[in-house]
Amino acid sequence: MMTASPKTPRFRRVAPDQRRELFIAAGMACLAKGGILGFTIERICAEAQVSRGLITHHFGAKDNLLAAIYETMIGQLLSSVEGKSGGIGAIINSVFPDGSESRETLRIWLALWGEIANTPALLKAHRKQYARYRAAVESALGELARQRKRQPDIRQAAIMFISLVDGLWLERSIDPRQISAEDARAACWRLLEPMFGPPLN
Repeated sequence: MMTASPKTPRFRRVAPDQRRELFIAAGMACLAKGGILGFTIERICAEAQVSRGLITHHFGAKDNLLAAIYETMIGQLLSSVEGKSGGIGAIINSVFPDGSESRETLRIWLALWGEIANTPALLKAHRKQYARYRAAVESALGELARQRKRQPDIRQAAIMFISLVDGLWLERSIDPRQISAEDARAACWRLLEPMFGPPLN
């Protein structure tokens, strides 16, 4: 990640899309370092080494940049499972990979989740991406049901699955020593087994 610099901002000519990506990366760095309290125009501009007027030009408001960061973060997760083989197992493994996720990434997610209820632009982004997330889970569970010749309520199964994943992920974010990635994956499969039949993993 980029690091903040106290130097005078350096003005560089870059394409608009690249400039947006620069701001998103700078905003992520600020969230990782100081949470939502560190997400200020001054710190973002120092991180990106640009003038504050450029944020308004590209995003209109700081909240819109926060929403763009959320879209980027969850987009990275979903792009690893949408339209690819592996089904529900690929989703579980993507959310709970072996090894520890970086503390910076965890802090970014915690900051974003904590602001969803307070920021309309972020809530809008969350609703859009949650629908995309649930559609991916429902598709994977539907495929699993066909393979196992079961007829569970796919919508309810997806809601329960996502709720469990979010809870496990949040607990691991707070203190990863309490629940290992292996434990989290096992809990996901245990939830699904009564509906789809054992063994699943």
